[in-house]
Amino acid sequence: MISVHKIGESLKEKITNASTDTEKKMTGKVISVGDGVIHIEGLEEVKNNEILEVQGGYKALALNLMADGIGAVLFSGASAIKVGDHVYSSGTIATMPVTEAMLGRVVDALGNPIDGLAPIQPKAYRNIEYPAPSIMDRDKVNEPLQTGILAIDSMIPIGKGQRELIIGDRQTGKTAIAIDTILNQKGKNMICIYASIGQKASTLAKVITTLQNNGAMEYTCIVASCADESATMQYMTPYSACALAEYFMYAGKDVLIIYDDLSKHAVAYRTMSLLLKRPSGREAYPGDVFYLHARLLERAAKLSKELGGGSITALPIVETLAGDIAAYIPTNVISITDGQIYLESELFNSGMRPAVNVGLSVSRVGGSAQRKAIRQVSGQLRVNLAQYRELAIFMQFGSDLDAETKRTLSQGAKMTETLKQKQYTNYSVKDMIILLVIIQSEVINQIPIKEMTKFNEGILEFIHANHTSLMDEIDPDETICPELMQKIKDIANGYCKIAVTHPDNI
Repeated sequence: MISVHKIGESLKEKITNASTDTEKKMTGKVISVGDGVIHIEGLEEVKNNEILEVQGGYKALALNLMADGIGAVLFSGASAIKVGDHVYSSGTIATMPVTEAMLGRVVDALGNPIDGLAPIQPKAYRNIEYPAPSIMDRDKVNEPLQTGILAIDSMIPIGKGQRELIIGDRQTGKTAIAIDTILNQKGKNMICIYASIGQKASTLAKVITTLQNNGAMEYTCIVASCADESATMQYMTPYSACALAEYFMYAGKDVLIIYDDLSKHAVAYRTMSLLLKRPSGREAYPGDVFYLHARLLERAAKLSKELGGGSITALPIVETLAGDIAAYIPTNVISITDGQIYLESELFNSGMRPAVNVGLSVSRVGGSAQRKAIRQVSGQLRVNLAQYRELAIFMQFGSDLDAETKRTLSQGAKMTETLKQKQYTNYSVKDMIILLVIIQSEVINQIPIKEMTKFNEGILEFIHANHTSLMDEIDPDETICPELMQKIKDIANGYCKIAVTHPDNI
């Protein structure tokens, strides 16, 4: 028989559990609704960024906490919610479900899959807003992140843990650089997250197709909100993507995150703020629009070894109007980031792809993370290109030029041709070293400008096929000795002679 004592203990345990499981939910009522924003009375002790449950199964995000009520933005159901509907506090801050199973998937800002595949079972949840690592928790940015793009890796290098802005007018190749960088991480133990903010569904579909066709979705997660979604979802997208990136970073992994783009993110935040009747400032943006992006981008970091040594490298994208980098949002983000890659419409239209303006582009910390051999052979490249562009201005006046100036102009034009690179065609570090050695030598005097692209492709194929020992001798993390440089030049000279005899080989 079961003793009375045991029955009593069992009843006590059930009563205790029942008292903890039946928490009362705070309830309020909608007093006004319109344009995706609701104002609520009756809710107390609600936190900022708390998820609210609205009658009818809808959800809202609490943003304005005032003495006489709460202002919240809806995720959906703006047309279905009426004045007088009940609103309940959930007690939970906006979170993002996180798990390794997110890789290869396309999800929305709440972590729900939108690719039509199986549901995702999360391992944990992370707050979409999270404090950035402190100075003491960070390590030096001293490991390179290779983009595979010659113009960037040689002159505007990026390090793991850096925040490098990609800025330019629309249709200048900003997203192309970001996608090329993701493709170049294949096999390099790097996790990539692409945050698509307010993009057209067709544009997003092209990105997904490109990543799938190149086998990059295996290590990539896309967090997306399309242009037809609510401003709330667009506002949350980069923070949710960053929460997922932090999950991997604190697990000791390296993460590359692309924010495409923060201009649309700022517009979504402005829309929400104006509807919530917050005071507006310059260009109708609220006063805290700087903090909007600062608290997001500061979360990118290289963690100390004690915290696992993981990193988040952020490549935010900002769109300019008519090349105006002094506009409000561009200047804000430039001041937050560690450098910028500036893409120019004129260069793009003249056939320079990627259209990187070397004069206005800079990397403030990547130089210390650049591979030793690349830093050695690219040291004079920026100077040489600047000299070429200065002389090219005088050439427009049709003045007589001496032989030395003509030679400088010819070499500069050939360097510029070499920096042109087809999309989805990334160079390895050793290929870059070979090209940089050759284009800064006398070898290229034998090659016509129009044949430079063919020559660059041909010389790399020739070396890979016939001089594999040379590739083995090149160590990107060590200084290239003069003998090895001369060997590269000699092989290039030999290839030029073959090309002259058999032009089809060039």
